[in-house]
Amino acid sequence: MPRILVVDDDRSLLRALEIALTARGHEVVVARTATDGIAQVSLVTPDAVVLDLGLPDLDGVDVVRRIRQWTQVPVIVLSAAASESKKVTALDAGADDYVTKPFGMAELEARLRVAFRRRDGGAPDEPATIEVGRLEVDLVHHMARLAGTDLRLTGKEFDLLAYLARHAGKVCTHQMILRDVWGSAYGAESHYLRVYAHRLRRKLGPAGEMLRTQPGVGYQLVDDSA
Repeated sequence: MPRILVVDDDRSLLRALEIALTARGHEVVVARTATDGIAQVSLVTPDAVVLDLGLPDLDGVDVVRRIRQWTQVPVIVLSAAASESKKVTALDAGADDYVTKPFGMAELEARLRVAFRRRDGGAPDEPATIEVGRLEVDLVHHMARLAGTDLRLTGKEFDLLAYLARHAGKVCTHQMILRDVWGSAYGAESHYLRVYAHRLRRKLGPAGEMLRTQPGVGYQLVDDSA
């Protein structure tokens, strides 16, 4: 029985989806906020996520980005916004599909089947927590700790650190980082990286040397305890 996590703040729609998906043989878990939805992805390991973009506590596109930091679970976005730019933004963030409200259950079910087929041929999920030496990056709660002490990071600082941690020991080029952390429209803005790398080193303190610059190429995060 496939488990579907539905994240939406519309109680009527949640109830309708819960009834319809259950009738079609799915186990349904619901969340009414982005924060709860992100936590449920880790707790219940759903087979697919149906996600509304208009959530009260966090933009749905940011939810997709956070989920994608540790899992490739299929994400189908629901939104009343039909603009092409909104769809492109959600898909670039890592969503697998985009359904515009109002929609029919037959359409949603068909898109779920397609998402399941893609998942079955995809890469395995990453761990929810990554450790690089004394650094611990919690992808679910969007937190980082150094030797047990919380680091006070902005959202983008965390995204950059998490990306480098997932590729620890490898040199990540400017283009790779900009594309995967900032988005496909930021391929040439390497000055962003210099600013954020400087901020991260400052917040890492004496451990800042674990974030290394490869001149003219990119950045590398290494284990400072080795």
